[in-house]
Amino acid sequence: MREDEALAGRIRPLLSRRQGFSERNMFGGVCFMINGNMCAGTWKGSLIVRLDRKKHDETLAEPHTKPANITGRIMKGWALVEPAGIETESGLKVWLDRAAEFAGSLPAK
Repeated sequence: MREDEALAGRIRPLLSRRQGFSERNMFGGVCFMINGNMCAGTWKGSLIVRLDRKKHDETLAEPHTKPANITGRIMKGWALVEPAGIETESGLKVWLDRAAEFAGSLPAK
């Protein structure tokens, strides 16, 4: 859990300035929301991001990504970004910007 807390501490300042930002503890980690839509979170030291389902295979072809399978089945439109893919602040920011842009495009809940 310590890895997740450290990662959440890196995520929070990058997303908290966005309009509609909130966070919740979910799935054993921290989930960050934009306008009530899940955007990104922490999962066993990795970053989980929500992106367009139509681009699921493209996303998983990117370095350091793997399918999000936290409930026992693969969640289309979600990806786990391994620690190597978010080592740098710029690497983390790229993933969070993509996820926040997608979550912000959805109807507010």
